[in-house]
Amino acid sequence: MKGEVIPGNMSHQFDALLSMKPPELRAKWRDLYRNVAPDIGPDLLRRGIAYRMQERRQGSLAGSTRRDIERLIKQIGKREGERTGGAANLKTGTRLVRSWRGNVHHVLVLDEGYEFAGRRYQSLTQIAHDITGAHWSGPRFFGLTTRRKRVTANTGVRS
Repeated sequence: MKGEVIPGNMSHQFDALLSMKPPELRAKWRDLYRNVAPDIGPDLLRRGIAYRMQERRQGSLAGSTRRDIERLIKQIGKREGERTGGAANLKTGTRLVRSWRGNVHHVLVLDEGYEFAGRRYQSLTQIAHDITGAHWSGPRFFGLTTRRKRVTANTGVRS
């Protein structure tokens, strides 16, 4: 497949994809990928088909490049998880509400940090500590993340 040339102007072929109905797109996918099309919408089918057509015309990524991309994706994923455990995705103005020992606590998400009980904080963990008096993961305390189950190497038991 690599280096196989598909005759004709690529832009005309891409334009033709825009007028194809979902059954036609699924048939085209089957022809190009030699597999049943995934259960995705027509826009994503078009994109996948266009990618495969381009790949056949111009060649695919080198194996080393693919490995580098996968490595970078994993690194980014690890950093995203370490950053704030999901709290970074909160929009300014969001209110977090948590009931703790009979008291309801409200936190306002700011552009930079959080506001709780009339004070500004840099992290939800600081707020969780002020509320509970103990060390908690702030995002976990406010229900933004869950504890990951770890599988031990020796037993395969989740902890």
